[in-house]
Amino acid sequence: MDNKQKTILIVEDDRPLSRAMQLKLQHSGFKTEAAYDGAQALEIAEKVPVDLILLDLILPEKDGFRVLKELREKNIKVPIVVTTNLSQEEDAKKALSLGAKEYFIKSNTPINTIVDYVRKTV
Repeated sequence: MDNKQKTILIVEDDRPLSRAMQLKLQHSGFKTEAAYDGAQALEIAEKVPVDLILLDLILPEKDGFRVLKELREKNIKVPIVVTTNLSQEEDAKKALSLGAKEYFIKSNTPINTIVDYVRKTV
């Protein structure tokens, strides 16, 4: 990893969880951007250079599957890591087929595990 501070876009409609993820990533040396719905996520991803996106699938406005599809259509090619409570295998397969690099189930995954994955990925 080079010395440039990496920026992580956190797309999570649960504001307390989003804030906890922001603080944990900032404490680990990352800059963060936050979006609380799918439309806002797309807007930020187009305007702000980010190095990785943490994406929930259950979102207002546009769900995470739609966001994944539109990011790829807009040729935004940063790693996208899904963090969701959707635990069905079909959801994971769909997200990965739409371009997600990894799929974490929030209720089974400590924030530290996600931060460690981010650190290794960017």
